[in-house]
Amino acid sequence: MARLKVTQTKSYIGSKQNHRDTLRSLGLKRLHDVVVKEDRPEIRGMVRTVRHLVTVEEVD
Repeated sequence: MARLKVTQTKSYIGSKQNHRDTLRSLGLKRLHDVVVKEDRPEIRGMVRTVRHLVTVEEVD
């Protein structure tokens, strides 16, 4: 199964509380944090919510 490498590239300061909660749920706490998650629809939806704060790469 494919995996997604999610990197927080922008600060969450000034963003909505929902976006902050989504970043925390993904496991991102600070700028330049990186997490690798399974490529599932739930994760894709979370990434879509904060797409302006993160970058996503597919890894094998």
